Amino acid sequence: MSIRVAIVDDQALVRGGFAMILQIHDDIEVVAEAGTGVEAIDAARRHRPDVILMDIRMPDMDGLEATARILAESDWTVRVLILTTFDPDEYVYRAMHAGASGFVLKDIPPDQLATAVRTVADGGALLAPSITRRLIGRFAQRLTVNTAVASRLERLTDREREVMAAVARGSSNSEIAEDLFIGPATVKSHVSGILTKLGLRDRAQIVIFAYESGLIEAGDRDIGH
Repeated sequence: MSIRVAIVDDQALVRGGFAMILQIHDDIEVVAEAGTGVEAIDAARRHRPDVILMDIRMPDMDGLEATARILAESDWTVRVLILTTFDPDEYVYRAMHAGASGFVLKDIPPDQLATAVRTVADGGALLAPSITRRLIGRFAQRLTVNTAVASRLERLTDREREVMAAVARGSSNSEIAEDLFIGPATVKSHVSGILTKLGLRDRAQIVIFAYESGLIEAGDRDIGH
């Protein structure tokens, strides 16, 4: 089955360009385009896409509010991938906090765009690029530890906390397995356990939780590498 994608951006040329790039792939189908946050919500309801490429700054309603509303009311599995410029933007962090699965730069190489869509459609999160970790770390510096969030860490085992910290540093499952001397399947099992115990959506929210709970501090080892 093909991955159903909606593209949301207030610039028609951007929408059209992204659509052209994605439509050459047999496993991806662009089912809707929207130019505002309000239109995005309507398109999501009518077309029920698997992945939404969402711009942040738009008229009528920005991508942040649209992301939160779509994810809150959806009764199907939908992932939001934030579109942004190189300028780190606190709205991106807030969108990830609201449940977005990561972000891509608007000048992403065409061959990487389809990979990004497939990654989030499969339940992954775009956290590997160093810019993502720098972005989250930068705005995490402004946060104070949320004691209510921190108390939820008690639900995790020591090993799960180690895995969470590694995920927050941007490590892949294979890298975590190597560092902790466990199998990749075991890492995957721990990640699933963390998501279930904490009621989180995906790896992106694991990263946010790790910062807000104080498990990881901005500038900690490996951030931005």
